[in-house]
Amino acid sequence: MELEEKLKKLKEMRDAAKLGGGQQRIDSQHKKGKLTARERLDLLLDDGSFEEFDMFVTHRTKEFGLENEKYLGDGVVTGFGTIDGRLVFVFSQDFTIFGGTLSEAFAEKICKVMDMAMKVGAPVIGLNDSGGARIQEGVVSLGGYADIFLRNTLASGVVPQISVIMGPCAGGAVYSPAITDFTFMVKKSSFMFVTGPHVVKTVTHEEVTFEDLGGADIHSSRSGVSHFACENEADALLKVRKLVDFLPANNMEDPPAIEPSDPIDRIDESLNSIVPDNPNKPYDIKDVIIRVVDGGDFLEVHSDYAMNIVVGFARLGGKPVGIIANQPAHLAGVLDIDSAIKGARFVRFCDCFNIPLITFEDVPGFLPGVAQEHGGIIKHGAKLLYAYCEATVPKLTVITRKAYGGAYDVMSSKHIRGDINYAWPTAEIAVMGPKGAAEIIFKKEISDAKDPEAALKEKEEEYRRMFASPFKAAERGYIDDVIMPESTRPRLIRALRMLENKRDKNPPKKHGNIPL
Repeated sequence: MELEEKLKKLKEMRDAAKLGGGQQRIDSQHKKGKLTARERLDLLLDDGSFEEFDMFVTHRTKEFGLENEKYLGDGVVTGFGTIDGRLVFVFSQDFTIFGGTLSEAFAEKICKVMDMAMKVGAPVIGLNDSGGARIQEGVVSLGGYADIFLRNTLASGVVPQISVIMGPCAGGAVYSPAITDFTFMVKKSSFMFVTGPHVVKTVTHEEVTFEDLGGADIHSSRSGVSHFACENEADALLKVRKLVDFLPANNMEDPPAIEPSDPIDRIDESLNSIVPDNPNKPYDIKDVIIRVVDGGDFLEVHSDYAMNIVVGFARLGGKPVGIIANQPAHLAGVLDIDSAIKGARFVRFCDCFNIPLITFEDVPGFLPGVAQEHGGIIKHGAKLLYAYCEATVPKLTVITRKAYGGAYDVMSSKHIRGDINYAWPTAEIAVMGPKGAAEIIFKKEISDAKDPEAALKEKEEEYRRMFASPFKAAERGYIDDVIMPESTRPRLIRALRMLENKRDKNPPKKHGNIPL
């Protein structure tokens, strides 16, 4: 074969591979409002940066007539590229080829990029749009899934792993995204479930739609499976780019710093009056966060799930930080099962990847009730405590108002290796709220008083003066300083700079036994 013919043959094969399952199926994908596997990569990665692996791979199945139906690439596009100039590895499942179902060859392609990502230390981003296992391949397909799951697990805490659900994701396919660090879903076009609506109806006789069983809104607000619910595919891919901007390439690197345009010594006098005089009146902790961080830029994670705690990424003085904050505007900022799980997961991610933790605390305690106790609030609340105790990254805490009971301990207190703990003058640090404490401590005096209601109010104020302030804790050194709210930003940035070379470690062990 002449060179010219060989080059022509190569071009023809490349063109065929880029067509996936053919123009008709591409048109069908577009009619559903979905992009193709390659179009998604074009949006995700920097222009012209994608380098593809295994474009000419095909399946090896000879049963059920599949030997007569082969497509180059076999349903997944894999390779590497850059996001803002930084290396990432990617795989993008192609629904136009066998509905994106996973074959042995398909799995091998994904495993190859995951192995390469671990070798060189770079994030892995998976774009999922698949009908699940390729039934015609039987146990070989299931084995392929398990090969991927193992790599997800071994890569956990070594390189960031991000899953984007852009179509169906069912059965065994859901467990790979579940192991990864962050999951994005697209509203109205992506679904996740272990068993679909038809099986649910057969087994439990419940009638449910795809959307109500496993849509983006459900998983982002009820189950917590999804961290981001996005308006469309472009929105999801742009958000992935923004997330990657805060993350290091691997666990041996520091997160990417930039030159801050926001003055590091900026004060904000509006913070002095943001906490209401009435301790029972709510305020939005996000108003505090955006006033403190660089340029008010805060990427919230899990924004619609367990909204009594807020988590997300920002920068302080140009350096990425993870923020965890009680939200008094939702359930008074109380800790419950869902918020403890959400917070613990986020704290552990940040600790894996050397991202300092900033905690804004306003917590009245743990949520009481039969449902919480029977649901395991003891073990679930302990997850957040365990995560903070275990974390060795710089940990800074600002108590804005309430820090009551065991919740004071849990929220990165000095006693669990908090490095710098500040309090605003409005902070109330105590075993419990003044009213409840007064009812217990001064029970006899109140009941014997001529006017028990007035006596309770008087004793409540007495307790508040004695204990419900930051100064008792500051006397003991549990609070490093009581600061003016307006100076929160510069104080945090200076503390972070002081902690840049922090070295802390846990006792030698295979791993701890977090209360799962």
